[in-house]
Amino acid sequence: MSVSNETRQLKRQLTPIHVWAIAFGCIIGWGSFVNPGKKFLPNSGVAGTAIAMVLGALVMIIIAFSYAYMVPKYPKAGGEYTFAKECCGKYSAFFCGWFLVAAYLTNVPMNSTAIGLIVDGLDASADILKFGFHYTIAGFEVYFGEMIFAMAILVLFALLNVWGVKKAGAVQLVLSGLLIASVLVLTVSAVFSSKVQGINMEPIWGFDKETAVAAGATAENIGDFANGGNLGILSAILATFAIAPWAFVGFDTIPQAAEEFKFSHKKVITIMIVAIIFGCFVYVSNNTIAAAALENWPDRVMEGEWVLLIASEELLGVFGKVLIGVAVSCAVLSGMMGFYLASSRLMYSMANDGRLPAFFGKIDKKYETPKNAIIFCMIISLSGPILGREALGWFVDMSAIGASMGYFFTSLCTLIQMKKDQDGKAFVKIMAYLGVGFSVIFMILQLIPIPHLDGVHFGIESYIMLVIWIFIGIVFAVAQKNKKSFII
Repeated sequence: MSVSNETRQLKRQLTPIHVWAIAFGCIIGWGSFVNPGKKFLPNSGVAGTAIAMVLGALVMIIIAFSYAYMVPKYPKAGGEYTFAKECCGKYSAFFCGWFLVAAYLTNVPMNSTAIGLIVDGLDASADILKFGFHYTIAGFEVYFGEMIFAMAILVLFALLNVWGVKKAGAVQLVLSGLLIASVLVLTVSAVFSSKVQGINMEPIWGFDKETAVAAGATAENIGDFANGGNLGILSAILATFAIAPWAFVGFDTIPQAAEEFKFSHKKVITIMIVAIIFGCFVYVSNNTIAAAALENWPDRVMEGEWVLLIASEELLGVFGKVLIGVAVSCAVLSGMMGFYLASSRLMYSMANDGRLPAFFGKIDKKYETPKNAIIFCMIISLSGPILGREALGWFVDMSAIGASMGYFFTSLCTLIQMKKDQDGKAFVKIMAYLGVGFSVIFMILQLIPIPHLDGVHFGIESYIMLVIWIFIGIVFAVAQKNKKSFII
């Protein structure tokens, strides 16, 4: 038997442009602006990152065809979880759903930690949020002022989601529009600027940052530490390709809101592909500009500076700094909005099936949104500003493995459903098989250390978090199985 509820239906309010904005806003978060200096350039360089992101986008488009097949079959909140429930059974569904919660929910606090970085980068030496008590986690200083400000933003965007998906969709559309406009202006400026030089991009495959820092390397001798040779180049590409599920997680949030579409579900594939292409453009453009506009980007990277912000200021002066401030603010806020929506709809769907406590499945009578699930997501996300940005870098791996699980089950369910219904084209079937294969490859790269491919697999902290997350999921599953609400 299933869980009783005040109402079973979520209100249909989302248009195609709203859904695109949600997907794009989720794909492009803080990472596309911060990670050029933190991960992409040192690990993969300009060339390695560009290749990895384009390949990642192509793989996501391949997987998107499975989503496009499954969404019209099961246009309900829950997305991949619902697909797995109908095609693979209740235990597979819970396994898939629980990892997807990790993929979506961890992105809300991750985005919140970038708020302090934005203000700190824009206010120069003023340090307007660095007040009150502070402490250090994983080498990152957490200030009370930054913590309170980020928490206030988290609460505000949780309330926007409670007040209705239409309001949330409208805000998301504005944020996504400003985001892409800012990146386009910066890109065009870089194309016509004399400060952008191809030689600045060296080393194009990145370098061994840890060894270089230990040796006191500079931009002048960074070539001694550059990734090279077939294995070095392969490692450089795979280091970024392995986190493609995290980089592009967001297009798959579309099925989570399928119950709230007020348009044909056949439009899903177009919306997904456009969102993925836009996302790929932003990643590659930001990373390339960050290197090409700076003569000494390796020095900046090793000093831990925000290289994209510095590059933008080199290109456009104060306006460039403001432009990045607007873009990354929109990215962070749109990411919060979209992942709040995706996380809460997934938990709502799982609760309605008895996989999670009935508390998460209740719909607000006034706003017709899963209020309790949204509030729960907010409470968990408030840990982000407390832990600080460096510690939450560990959640990137959790998000990547969760997204990979979702892609795997969607592709697998497509094959099962096509066999069951005897429909679908051969092209979609091929895409589904490829989707299963690529999903497995992503999980292998993330979970299994491969000799000579450094920086690709999980760090030790991420393995610990993965074990803890699995344990919590088992506790939930056992607890719900002993209740009458669990569907037998």
